[in-house]
Amino acid sequence: MKIDNVVKSFGSVHALQGVNLSLGAGEVKCIIGPNGCGKSTLFNVLTGTLKPTSGRVFLREREITRLSPHEIGRMGIGRKFQVPGIMPDLTVLEHIEIASLAQRTRGKLLPSVFGPSQSRTYRPILEKAGLWDYADKIAAELPHGIKQRLELCLLAAKQSDLLLLDEPTAGMTVRETAATIELIRTINQTTGASVLVIEHDMTFVRELLCPIVVMMRGKVLTEGTYDEVKNDPEVRSAYLGAYV
Repeated sequence: MKIDNVVKSFGSVHALQGVNLSLGAGEVKCIIGPNGCGKSTLFNVLTGTLKPTSGRVFLREREITRLSPHEIGRMGIGRKFQVPGIMPDLTVLEHIEIASLAQRTRGKLLPSVFGPSQSRTYRPILEKAGLWDYADKIAAELPHGIKQRLELCLLAAKQSDLLLLDEPTAGMTVRETAATIELIRTINQTTGASVLVIEHDMTFVRELLCPIVVMMRGKVLTEGTYDEVKNDPEVRSAYLGAYV
């Protein structure tokens, strides 16, 4: 994915001011920054919910800037919002079965390795995600952290090429956060999907062991490793003072 000088304005308010960012195949990056710096607006542009005022977005060298959200989703971009978007009356297994039907293969709907035709794979997959014990429970009965992990598994079942995760550990305990980090790594390593994460939890950001993009006032301030970002004087002054 490549974001080329993207600007998004709402009247006189400039939410994004010339954002440039790239994400290679199978790469994981975290975006951090204060509230209102443009992180969620950027995700909305990437998924087609908002159209940029100017600039371009590319996925696998194809421009997707003006495509509809439906078209972008079919190209392989999956998004997880802060609040789990799952169906309360369906079981965990039913969620996975439905997600597998949306697998994208040359524009056709075909069963995936998660699908009913290969249900023997359910148990190891759900065990890895810590979901097997909840397989027959309806979503309304699931703890918050389990709902969050289920939604990550749904993106994997759809075989998305690019996962956009908006604060995937919001409201989680320390133990749930650690399990979610491991699940993100597993999905990335086993599917080859690229992952772009918005997160405020600096422990999560540190433990994910990936490049970090810092946004401020609608711009990319800097990009680097956790230590590089943590020790950057401008980042410390503008954002990380409360965390380091």
